[in-house]
Amino acid sequence: MAKNSTPPTTVPDTTWLGRGRHLGPEPERDVRRNLIALKAAGVIDDFLDLDPVEAARSTDLYPRDESADPGPLARRVFEARWRVADEVTVRGQLTTYEPESRRMKSEGVTWVLAAEAARAWETGWPSPATVFWPDSDQVAWDHDTVPGVRLRTANPLPKDDDELRRRLRDCTRHSWFVHVVVHEAMTPDALGLRPVTAFLPPSLRHRVVEHRAAPEQALTADFVMKRELGVGIPRGGAVVLPTTPQVPDYDAERFTVRNVFLDGTQPTELLDKIVEFAALPQPMPADAEQAVTRLRQGWHLYTPDEELVHARAMVTRYAKALEAMTASCDLYREAAESALAALAEATSGADAPQTSTPAVKQNTSPLKSLTRTLAQFRNPNR
Repeated sequence: MAKNSTPPTTVPDTTWLGRGRHLGPEPERDVRRNLIALKAAGVIDDFLDLDPVEAARSTDLYPRDESADPGPLARRVFEARWRVADEVTVRGQLTTYEPESRRMKSEGVTWVLAAEAARAWETGWPSPATVFWPDSDQVAWDHDTVPGVRLRTANPLPKDDDELRRRLRDCTRHSWFVHVVVHEAMTPDALGLRPVTAFLPPSLRHRVVEHRAAPEQALTADFVMKRELGVGIPRGGAVVLPTTPQVPDYDAERFTVRNVFLDGTQPTELLDKIVEFAALPQPMPADAEQAVTRLRQGWHLYTPDEELVHARAMVTRYAKALEAMTASCDLYREAAESALAALAEATSGADAPQTSTPAVKQNTSPLKSLTRTLAQFRNPNR
């Protein structure tokens, strides 16, 4: 009998998600400085810097979803609000996390970024990553959670076969980014070494990781990719890797490019394939749903109008809660009165045989009663 399979949750088309690692000494300082500069320049409307405990504290009458809590490993929570296309409001929330173990400390501080717009996201909008992080190669915020992989650069594939398998497997299973493998038909010059991702629209530049296979890796990379992922790579071509779980409409041939010229010019065909793939409904990565929930339910940076709406909603919720508590008190009082009445009735019934039965027994004889009455008439003073 076939098992019922539940389709994976997809990323909402209004959101932008990213997760990476910052290898520098003070990631929160880098975020804070960037937000201050962007607010002073009028690029963003406002921002907020929160302690995790403060961020987790809710002013709502009822507790929020547990996934709205940033968690015990959270270091700081940053929120920012900006506008795109002159009128569309975007809210972004970035959380930094402590390494899970001492062994991981050398691999930097993990960050999770979720942003949501008032309508469907467009690739031409500014990248939320550069709202929080400085758009500079000097700040090492753009490392993937997969070790040895970085955004904004061309990552050479490992020479060792086992390492290569591990890298490809981890990237397709654990990374939140789109991964592309490009094979260098010949060793490129300085212009050819420039990453293809630099030509992508702004919102995609920090969602795509580029891997490079050296000229001598053509057969090895093709064999390993076919074995591990079910997709191959043409010599001198490129392929967009599938995700785990896989995008429903993914087809290896559809997202494969036969020829990519690494001469510094725009590889238009490959760029179109990447944009097309990114536009498909993407499966929600592990833990990403919690990031979206935190953004929606754990938001703090309200505008004055939003504060008013929020306050009115809170008044309504308190009024309903008070009404519910009053109704509960009335029901409790009625139940208590009924219980007391039942108890009194039960107690009265239990005492009746002890108090009334002897009297009944004494007066059961009519003759005795008549004799007692006549005696009272004969001796009125007794």
